[in-house]
Amino acid sequence: MSKFSFKRKERIKKRADFLSIYKNGQNFETRHFRITVMACEREFRRLGLSVSKKTGGAVQRNYVKRRLREYFRLNKELFPVNSDIIITVKHGAADKCYIDIKSELDNLLPI
Repeated sequence: MSKFSFKRKERIKKRADFLSIYKNGQNFETRHFRITVMACEREFRRLGLSVSKKTGGAVQRNYVKRRLREYFRLNKELFPVNSDIIITVKHGAADKCYIDIKSELDNLLPI
């Protein structure tokens, strides 16, 4: 069952890491999301989420983040191995349910 976990080491938390990935990564866009991917030396994938206040209040932002973490947790194999991934949420994503988010990201992945 560890295949479906989202461990602490798989999270991007530091601002310096976010800035480095934004600067050196490759961008892919959908209507509601921008995915920035950068190759790294690690043997696993890491995920960072960027949800601005333009998305909505705290409840809406947390809703989107929970759905994106769940999508990553269940679909890790779609993301490139040895990579850092940042998903930036655009305006309007807070209105989408998990199925809509999944279908939108499935169309973009695998990268």
